[in-house]
Amino acid sequence: MRQFSMLLSGVMCVAVIAAGHPAGAASGFDLVDVDGGTFIMGDAEGDANEAPREVTVPPFRIMRTEVTNDQFARFVADTGHRTDPERIRAGWVWTNRWRSVPGADWPHPHGPEDNLDGRGGHPVVQVSARDAAAFCSWAGLRLPSEAEWEFAARGSDGRRYPWGDAPPEADDGSRHANFGTVPCCAADEVDGYLKTAPVGRFGSGASPFGILDMAGNVWEWTADAFPGRPGTVALRGGGWGNNPYCLRVSYRHANPPDIGLDMVGIRCAADKEKGRGATQ
Repeated sequence: MRQFSMLLSGVMCVAVIAAGHPAGAASGFDLVDVDGGTFIMGDAEGDANEAPREVTVPPFRIMRTEVTNDQFARFVADTGHRTDPERIRAGWVWTNRWRSVPGADWPHPHGPEDNLDGRGGHPVVQVSARDAAAFCSWAGLRLPSEAEWEFAARGSDGRRYPWGDAPPEADDGSRHANFGTVPCCAADEVDGYLKTAPVGRFGSGASPFGILDMAGNVWEWTADAFPGRPGTVALRGGGWGNNPYCLRVSYRHANPPDIGLDMVGIRCAADKEKGRGATQ
């Protein structure tokens, strides 16, 4: 098997905001300007839902890195937001399979005995699509569309990964991304991190626009519903427990909008000029 089922259940393809920043404080983030353009979205050698098509993306802006625990903590302190996993008192945790773990939430990503000590600069996880949208709105931003996300990750030259066509493990043994075992599917610490890594740590994995962690570390919610799976939201990017196939820029997955997982986080975007989205 190469593809996830619901809840990412087959992991085989499983700048800090200043305290007190008001909503609309997009300047508190490192946003990259993307001029937009026309590209082929998808992969003819990928899954059926990756059928190639030409897409035109207007100019937009997107965060250089994923939202960190410290950034999310500022949001919670400012708004009192309570995440979906906190409300339902459980989050999904990957071990050798996905499990709903009581007490798993963003301050305790992998379960109630876990904490964020030393991980303020790691990507926040255990946030639902609704939590992600609330965070971005508070910051005067929004979630990216799938087309924006893929264009930001690959540009217009058809590359399979943000850094090019080569697999995420370089010939010298270094890695372009934080990901899992090559034979599917488990976390490993070959790159120095068993699970999440500090955002932006893998500079050689930057996209053509200098955007980091578009492959690996954690999956990222988008603003789009997933076609053919009613009630789900599209995710992109792959995570720390995935194999290289799932780190491809065209790989797609979906989950319900009201759950949190310890391999799914947030990256926000914004309009650069009037209008957003893509013409397909």
